[in-house]
Parts: sequence; C-alpha cells; structure tokens
Amino acid sequence: MRYEIMQPGAFAFLKVQLEAGESIKAESDAMMAMSGNIKVEGKMEGGMLGGLARKFLSGESLFFQHLTAQGQAGEAVLAPPIPGDVSAYELTGNTLCITSGGFLAAEESVKIETKMQNLGKGLFSGAGLFVVKASGTGTLFFNSFGAIYPLELQVGEEMVVDTGHLVAWDADMNYKVTKASSGIMSSLTSGEMLVCKFTGPGKVYTQSRNPGSFGCWVGGIIPSQG
Repeated sequence: MRYEIMQPGAFAFLKVQLEAGESIKAESDAMMAMSGNIKVEGKMEGGMLGGLARKFLSGESLFFQHLTAQGQAGEAVLAPPIPGDVSAYELTGNTLCITSGGFLAAEESVKIETKMQNLGKGLFSGAGLFVVKASGTGTLFFNSFGAIYPLELQVGEEMVVDTGHLVAWDADMNYKVTKASSGIMSSLTSGEMLVCKFTGPGKVYTQSRNPGSFGCWVGGIIPSQG
C-alpha cells in the first residue's frame, strides 16, 4: 500500500494506492472518491459486540468500510468528517490510544478495539471513559480538529496537555489528570481547568483547536430565538 496525505493542515485528506487484492479499512462514510474497480463492504470489527462497543461507548461507527482493489491496482480517497489534519502512524507491535472520533483508517493487519480507561482518567481527561486502541503491525491514520502537533517526550520528561487538545498517545505512557493551577480560583480565572500530565518516554499527539471551546464560540455568535 502506498499513501499520500493531501492538503495537510486545516483540510487534509488521504489518498491510498492499493495493489490488486489489497484492502484498507476506514471509518463509515470516509470514502470521498475511488477507482471503479474498488469494492466497498461494511464489516464489524471484532464482531457484533466489538461494533456495538465502538458505536455506543467510544462514539465511533458501528461498521467499518473495507475497500478492496479487485483485478488490478486502484485508488481510494478518504476524508475525515471535520476540518483538520491527518497523520500516519506506523505500528510495530505496540498500541496507540486515540480519542473519540480520531480514527480514520488502517491497514487490515491493524486491530481496532474499544477499551475502558481508568474511571477517573476517563471522566476527566477529555478523551472519554472509552478510547479506541489500535494495535498490531501496519499503518494507521488518525485525524484531528485543526493541525496535529506531536510532542516527543524523553525518559522522565513531563508535558502538560489541555484535555480538549488531546488526540492520541502511546498506550504505555504514564499520565495523570490534574488541575492546571494549584488553586481553584486560578484555574477558573485562567480558563484552564483540568489537564493531562504525561511522563516520557513516548509520544503525544495534540490538536491546535479545542472542539469544546469552538462549540462555545459558535453558540455565542448564533442569535437566540425570541
């Protein structure tokens, strides 16, 4: 499989070149365009229970699109539902955690499942109680709201990430949820409440826009009825 991330930045999308018989799985409704010889099938990853878990626990689609090049090589163009960037990640037997709505596509060899976080982390990390975990070997693609900014942490290095800007992180990283400031009043007046403090080694992927803040901004400029 060969791929190219087109228009990286605010409105990125993914172009994949598949050899004859080669497949890729993607989020439902991700297909933007494809060659005439590409076959599309809807399948549940992990069976009925796995599909239901993704749908109702992590907010992902019940079915994945499976796109297969038949007879000869073909091209598929995939796009996320929100404006933002797309990033590729190479799995080599490790696991990547992805926040709700962040998974876009992956090679067939990549296992996608929904896992429950620690209760405290799930409720307050901004990632949700359930996250998508991608594991195995192969190329994975995820998307963000805004640009993707990776943070590479060395052993013992700490980095604080606003919960609304968190996209993905290496599953074996240590992190905890804490207040942005030592005092409640400082947290309230600064606009920063809960944050995730990650400790290296590992990589954390952040997004340049906060969906919650954007929603509040939109709500503030829409005229109220009456």
